[in-house]
Amino acid sequence: MKFTINRNLFLDNLNNVMRAISSRATIPILSGIKVDLSNEDLILTGSDTDISIEIKIPVSEDLKVESTGSIVLPARFFNEIIKKLPGKDFNFEVKEGLQTQISSENSEFTINGLDANNYPRLPEIASETAFEISGKTFREIINETNFAVSTQESRPILTGVHFVFNQAKIKAVATDSHRLSQRVIDLENGPQVETDLIIPGKSLVELSRIIGDQDPKVTVNPGDNQVLFVIGNISFYSRLLEGTYPDTDRLLPTNSTTTAEFDRASLSQALDRVSLLTHAGRNNVVKLTLDTQNGVAQLEGDSPEIGTVEEKPLAKQLTGQNLEISFNPDYLQAALRASITDTVIMNFTEALRPFTVVPGKEDVDFIQLITPVRTY
Repeated sequence: MKFTINRNLFLDNLNNVMRAISSRATIPILSGIKVDLSNEDLILTGSDTDISIEIKIPVSEDLKVESTGSIVLPARFFNEIIKKLPGKDFNFEVKEGLQTQISSENSEFTINGLDANNYPRLPEIASETAFEISGKTFREIINETNFAVSTQESRPILTGVHFVFNQAKIKAVATDSHRLSQRVIDLENGPQVETDLIIPGKSLVELSRIIGDQDPKVTVNPGDNQVLFVIGNISFYSRLLEGTYPDTDRLLPTNSTTTAEFDRASLSQALDRVSLLTHAGRNNVVKLTLDTQNGVAQLEGDSPEIGTVEEKPLAKQLTGQNLEISFNPDYLQAALRASITDTVIMNFTEALRPFTVVPGKEDVDFIQLITPVRTY
């Protein structure tokens, strides 16, 4: 196996494959990257069993093949070598005994590889149910929900985002049982058959990074226990979480007794200042008082060791009953960061019942739910 390739081209693709490599690989060979060369393309593969990434680099002026073959190389070390090589191109050659020589200009490394035949095969997923969506849309819906997944393994199903795709819409829901984020976005050409997937939050973080700020077409290819996303020359496999996701629709309140509308940025800044003290105390709790008769909203926080803080964010609109409610400010701050309108509307029912945060525009289908904290 022998080839010459443009270093920057190779490194860009190698960095994406590295997203699938775990530093705590349970199967030793998975701490490596598989390099597979044919006369048509060079394929790089990385996996940690939860995520697998395969990238194809076609033969071109930037990739010249002398002889084909395959090998597995230690990922972290291999990546560092390629980063630090001098020169525009480098040479790669597998010699006897799986020793691999990597050279560029005056630099030459020889590293030991592993037999590629021992590397696990990627799942085969039939393409009959595949469909395309906009990368920008998919990344948007990930960013607006994934922050609310659970980090506790006691309920594994909640560590993922529940997606339902149909011909007209994507609906995504995430909850850690203390908060919930649900986003619905219209689709022009969704799947003919409704598709239900629970995708681990960790997989979605890496997928979102691969999609990036561009708007590539993403092909979604659902399988039995895996889903394949194809973005250009990248194939991204993720395992699916098994089980039934909770019926979150029943958690969403259908009416409210108090409503407050705020400028999102101003409320976020006020919350930031109040959190300076609440983060210093054991109980990270903020109290929100809404005086609807006088149109005044007040945030209060304290730390027994440091002192107290009061903020009066300006409410654009305040209607309904007076209310005092306490909650974790980090949950509301995350909800505000995910919000996509300049104003947000908060709807309340009772002091100990969850409240919702929705956009200041009626045509945006996005609802976030936060559970209050009992302080007495």
